[in-house]
Amino acid sequence: MNKRILIACEESQVITKKFRAKGFEAFSCDILDCSGGHPEWHLKQDVTPLLKEKWDLIIAHPPCTYLSNAGIAWFNEDKYGDKARERKRKRLEAFDFFMKCINANSDKICVENPVGYVNSHYRKPDQIIHPYHFGDPESKRTCFWLKGLPKLIHTDVVEPKVYAYYKRGKKKGKPIYWCDYKMFGEDRAKIRSKTFEGIASAIVDQWSILL
Repeated sequence: MNKRILIACEESQVITKKFRAKGFEAFSCDILDCSGGHPEWHLKQDVTPLLKEKWDLIIAHPPCTYLSNAGIAWFNEDKYGDKARERKRKRLEAFDFFMKCINANSDKICVENPVGYVNSHYRKPDQIIHPYHFGDPESKRTCFWLKGLPKLIHTDVVEPKVYAYYKRGKKKGKPIYWCDYKMFGEDRAKIRSKTFEGIASAIVDQWSILL
């Protein structure tokens, strides 16, 4: 088949393995070791130089720590001073990397991130999805910025699981879903960044036929 696919910033190899199962030459790339069990398909390095190479499809998951609205309160310079200014500097770096992914060397690109800085400083996303649109009963709002790719078609819409309810504050009585429930704890960043199986299957099934 000899179609080259790059899954940028993916250590879990969830998407990579599904493309490989269909016979594509797919590679995950991350500065971390892969946890997906196939180091032979993993490029442990900064993905930036690889974005300049020609790929048939690129799916990128740039870090969202400084781009997400979740931590927006920490950018208040009046309250946090130099820490807030340093955080703003890192946000600009993160945004620059996001744009490198968008402008990578491929006719077909999907860049994923949560709602945040990108929405107002680049453009609105082409699509917003949740895992529960694809059979996994979890709520995690995920934005897709697309180039040369159609929106994903929902495959199996289910009810999202409620883990608890807020006991105080403005959200008192409202349900706590997966994404907020996993806000804290060990390895939370890895857990929250891993692509759900249903979304990964939809990506591979629906976009592989375009290659």
